[in-house]
Amino acid sequence: MSVFHSRRSLIALAVAQAFAFAPAAMAETSENVLPEVVVMSDSESDGIARNASVGGFSDAPLRETPASISVITHEQMQDRSIRSATDAVKYDASVQNAYNAVGLADWFSIRGFTLDMGSNYRKDGMVVLAHSMIPMENKERFEVLKGLAGLQVGMASSGGILNYVVKRPTNEPLRSVTLEASERGTLYGAVDLGGRSDDKRFGYRINAAGADIKSYVQGSNGERQFVSGAFDWRLSPKALLQIDLDYHHKSQLSVPGFQLLGPAQRIPTGVSAKTMLNNQSWSLPVTDDTNNLGIKFEYELNEQWHTTLQANKFELRRDDAVALASGCVAEGLSPGYCADGTFNMYDLRRDNDKRTVMSTQAMLQGKFNAGTIKHDLTLGMSTMNRRDNYANFLFESAGTGSIYYPKYNPLTLGPTNPVSLRRKDEERSVFVQDVLTLNDKFKLHAGMRYTQLQRTQFTSSGGLFRHTDKDFLLPNVALVFSPQSNWSIYGTYSQGLEPGAEVPSGLVNEETVLDPNKSRQVEIGIKADLSQDISVAAALFQIHRDNNYTSGLNYVTAGKEVHRGLELSAQGRATRNLTLGASMTTLQAFAENTGDARVEGKRIGNVPVLKSAVFMDYTLPQMPALKLNAMWIYSSSKVFAPNAQISELNKKVDGYHVLNVGAQYKTKVSGTKTTFRFGIDNVFDKFYWGDASNAYGGYLIPGAPRVFRLSAQFDF
Repeated sequence: MSVFHSRRSLIALAVAQAFAFAPAAMAETSENVLPEVVVMSDSESDGIARNASVGGFSDAPLRETPASISVITHEQMQDRSIRSATDAVKYDASVQNAYNAVGLADWFSIRGFTLDMGSNYRKDGMVVLAHSMIPMENKERFEVLKGLAGLQVGMASSGGILNYVVKRPTNEPLRSVTLEASERGTLYGAVDLGGRSDDKRFGYRINAAGADIKSYVQGSNGERQFVSGAFDWRLSPKALLQIDLDYHHKSQLSVPGFQLLGPAQRIPTGVSAKTMLNNQSWSLPVTDDTNNLGIKFEYELNEQWHTTLQANKFELRRDDAVALASGCVAEGLSPGYCADGTFNMYDLRRDNDKRTVMSTQAMLQGKFNAGTIKHDLTLGMSTMNRRDNYANFLFESAGTGSIYYPKYNPLTLGPTNPVSLRRKDEERSVFVQDVLTLNDKFKLHAGMRYTQLQRTQFTSSGGLFRHTDKDFLLPNVALVFSPQSNWSIYGTYSQGLEPGAEVPSGLVNEETVLDPNKSRQVEIGIKADLSQDISVAAALFQIHRDNNYTSGLNYVTAGKEVHRGLELSAQGRATRNLTLGASMTTLQAFAENTGDARVEGKRIGNVPVLKSAVFMDYTLPQMPALKLNAMWIYSSSKVFAPNAQISELNKKVDGYHVLNVGAQYKTKVSGTKTTFRFGIDNVFDKFYWGDASNAYGGYLIPGAPRVFRLSAQFDF
């Protein structure tokens, strides 16, 4: 496995060779050249995705990929003023918020499984950490793979993968500016610039954005700045080098959620989504600074074979702070507020967190025939190195408060605890996948990934706390049957690698990450293009993984967590003027073979039985410049299980309906192409609990109230 340690040298050597041979290569007349990099503008696309890279190791048609995948395109993000991943995932019923408190990161679950912040979020297939907000300004599309991804990425939580695809240089000059106002006066601006040199060998894409944040939650103010660059160099007809880098700064007062009330564990009533429980004179913002550098080199060996070398480094620095509302000492509750809505308040802080992840990947891909069978083969190796440096939280009593009225407590802030290396992961993998075309109706997808993981966890004083050294073999096999060219049926069996559950706060060995373990999935699906403009899909799945829950002060593993569900989706242009989309997921999530009657067969927390999203875009025939859009979201009830506790403490959280509407109008202002957009989220200002998360001890987080936004996009 020593080859993994020479990856950076391999990339450097390949790039150096390409530069060395570039002059001669440019003179070649061979047709064996890399395809031209093409980035389509909004006017060149109907805005509906037909390909995705997250289902395998390269872009492939969605209809031919034996997995459940959804994609939000750049045009869709522009039309719907999507500024964050939280806005994007609303269109997929299989994805929901896991702990999306205002002022923190975008954290999700897919198919009822909470995603791991250190392995389930990807940028162009490479690991990025989701402990902070991931900017959308430099993203071309947003891909969601639902289900296990052991073959594609190795270690990742069972739910699926979120992949952010970076914008690449445009063939034609691009000059775009967007200005927006929203919420209580949030001001936002963004710039998007792209183009190529005269000889087309060099291309660039520059994005920058800034925001003065005034959240709908009174007092949760902040600011953020972002800048990125993506560059392409055509080193020779066969060699392409791509580099992207970005920097993001965000600082905002976070908004804690709510806990259950009193010994009876009542769900709070009479509260507002605008309530700020972190409103103290000494409250400090959560401040995140991230840096990202990605490099990708592609070389065409001949007409049938090519290589790809890729590396990415992501770094996060964070100052974490909150006036935390948690527990009721007077009534012996933790978690839980007092019956009258009062709570104990704490100064919860730690400074100078530093988390880094370096990932690399090398692949050889090609096509060949063996008799009558056609092969599409991928061979590859990957590495992932993660380092987490942080301190124990400062957790000091700071008085009391109430969910119904503000109470201010004077406090002089003391120093936070010292930072040290607390975790390091070394992941090494080799993988192979072969797509065999057996005949004109059958394709067999067969793959395997072998992964080695070494993880070391340390105490705050630097002592060894826990060491893991394990290896795993992760198979994946799928059979695709296409009776006709416009539809196909598939069946898959796959194994995944869970990163290991994190022990919740307040328990023995809190914040410890348990050892990784395998998960298993079977899935049957059908995909069809009903016409050139309309696509539909359905998937029936079952996933098993280890079941973890809190019992007393211990975090135990017993039995299996089973998620069994059905996904339906449709999207396309119903008429020349009307585009429709729908997504629906029905899901059973429960524990089995636990040996604990309090848990056995009970619903898993924060998982609705049914969730759906229906959306439309309609261009007025009488006014082609005006386009209307609307979205209706429905979620059935779910249970709230604080800290994943035994089910007799679980409480039912009501379901909800939410309607969002918007419009856009295209015109010219002083000769400049201009698009005005207006939107209203939660039109009827309905109060609902968006999250019923067991994260951080268990919190209920309200969905956003009615929010307005108005923007103008200028294309020069």
